[in-house]
Amino acid sequence: EHAVLHLLYARFWTKAMRDLGLVSFDEPFKNLFTQGMLLNECYYRDEGDGKKRWYYPNEVEVRHDERGHPVGATARSDGLPVMLGGIEKMSKSKNNVVEPRDIIARFGADTARVFTMFAGPPDQSAAWSDSGAEGSFRFLRRLWSFGVRQAARVRAAPGTASGADPLRLEVHGLLGQISHDYERLQYNTVISGAMKLLNALEDGAAAASDASLREGLGILLRVLYPAAPHITHALWSELGYAAADGDLVCAAWPQVDEAALVRTEIELVLQVAGKTRGAIRVPADASRAVIEAAALASPDFARFAEGRAAKKIVIVPGRLVNVVV
Repeated sequence: EHAVLHLLYARFWTKAMRDLGLVSFDEPFKNLFTQGMLLNECYYRDEGDGKKRWYYPNEVEVRHDERGHPVGATARSDGLPVMLGGIEKMSKSKNNVVEPRDIIARFGADTARVFTMFAGPPDQSAAWSDSGAEGSFRFLRRLWSFGVRQAARVRAAPGTASGADPLRLEVHGLLGQISHDYERLQYNTVISGAMKLLNALEDGAAAASDASLREGLGILLRVLYPAAPHITHALWSELGYAAADGDLVCAAWPQVDEAALVRTEIELVLQVAGKTRGAIRVPADASRAVIEAAALASPDFARFAEGRAAKKIVIVPGRLVNVVV
């Protein structure tokens, strides 16, 4: 309702100025996106005459059952019970507002931004969680640590990456998803995509070329910049991107390289007698004979077939191969 009231106010003044000939347009905005509210637990004590005293979350000690659900609370000041008010939208009147200053002082501004964006779909309400903020903080620490560890490789990486390799395939696939999620304002899946991107870089760094690693880390910093501008700006400069491509705030948005998405090899689930027992990797254009040979030569098949001969081989293209024994 807060955004709608601002919209009404702005529309009134726009139309009044239009009628006075001061502006030539009718509407102040092209679109309204109504975001969800941040929610938090609230606690109170009845003080008579219908009045309630509301307590800040840090003023109470909460008891939980074995499932982690709150079952009671007492005030830290006097040890006496206070009532559980449930989860309500953050409001100064109910003292359940989380001060950004406190979160920034504890974790930094980037953590506050990333957690707020990651809490859920932006058009839906989301409950505040200290553990969620800590998770966002750990993600950013991982990003910093990984960037520092790879700094020498990234600075010395020659030229630009091209062609298809496992790391580029995953990086550019995730880039396409993240860019699409930005366009549809799904910021929680943007952060999720950035986390997956960091996982891919950590897992693939050892086997990747220096050029592919440099490209992938540069893409991660650019797509995460709107959510975490401070740490990404610092890493952008620290890793040498600024010297080559200018300041991060002016850097072009990364584009998906379709050549990187060309699969030269695919992974198929291997089943033996209908039960999943492993996986095999074959060329993307492998013939039926090649797939069958790879399945029969697999150590997983030898282990679970227990010496029994293959009676029939069923192939589901692009997905699995099932060896009936």
